[in-house]
Amino acid sequence: MYKVGIYGGSFNPLHMGHLSCIIRAANMCSELYIIVCDAKKREEIDIRIKYRWVYQLTKHIGNVSIIILDDKCESKSEYTDEEALKDATYIKEIIGKPVDVVFCGDDYKEGSFWYTCYPEAEKYVFPRNGISSTEIRKDVYGHWDWLPAVVRAHYVKKVLLVGGESTGKSTLTINLANYYNTNYVDEAGRELSEKSGTDRMMLQEDFTEILLQQKLNQMRAAEHSNKVLFIDTDALVTRFYLGFLEGGDASKNIQLADAVDSLNEYDLILFMEPDVPFVQDGDRSEIIHADRRKYSDQIKAILDAHGKKYICINGDYRQRFEKATEEVDKLINN
Repeated sequence: MYKVGIYGGSFNPLHMGHLSCIIRAANMCSELYIIVCDAKKREEIDIRIKYRWVYQLTKHIGNVSIIILDDKCESKSEYTDEEALKDATYIKEIIGKPVDVVFCGDDYKEGSFWYTCYPEAEKYVFPRNGISSTEIRKDVYGHWDWLPAVVRAHYVKKVLLVGGESTGKSTLTINLANYYNTNYVDEAGRELSEKSGTDRMMLQEDFTEILLQQKLNQMRAAEHSNKVLFIDTDALVTRFYLGFLEGGDASKNIQLADAVDSLNEYDLILFMEPDVPFVQDGDRSEIIHADRRKYSDQIKAILDAHGKKYICINGDYRQRFEKATEEVDKLINN
């Protein structure tokens, strides 16, 4: 049993090989310090994200601490022995006690800075079984099993389905989620619009709740998605209904819709054209039914005004599903 150990890396991204090393190292010493390198000039993953990954995976382990190391080099080849020695001195000062062991993966060979900068410490090498951040970055989804669940959320692709009423988007959202073995986000307004029994009598506070709930639901669902997350409707469609339903002063909710939209980022937007039969399920608007193209174009106009790029999906339900899966496959395979 060692007293003080260190284990460090760029964690760009953190993978199962890193996690295996961290767990084993923590079990082998009284104190383990994990060094997370912040290479701003190399456009690596934001240090806040990498720090959170390490923290979430180690917060239950009482003997683990995290140290952020500022790496100012523009490339790894610029990381000289002189820079490494400065960093090692800084780390030793932060720890404030002798380092007994340096843990590293077998991708760090003898002669690397872990060996030269900590000559007084024992070196303990863990096998990484060929897992590497470099290979993951080349093909994230092909190496999905190499990523801990907490890391996967960073790479989840978000696919938004929008369109007018009775265009099949809700059914298609669920079908796509099932097809890709992942989850989806329901249209938040469906349940919340029923507080008064009819959407024609909605209060402005109902729209506020819908806008905020939509965003929260997306954030939470992404944490548990399998490569892709499907989302039924978003803030800009709610913005359309703010104008269509005309229930009180909507100015503040329009501002909120725009603010939420500015936070939303989608990798693919599928727009459902109104060329399938209208199905009245009891609460759909007959006004929209009477002129579906008009109101569909109004939603498009809002998307266009907010700079959204979308792919139109039309045809029968079979054609819609095939076109949607074709676009999603492009997204996750390219």
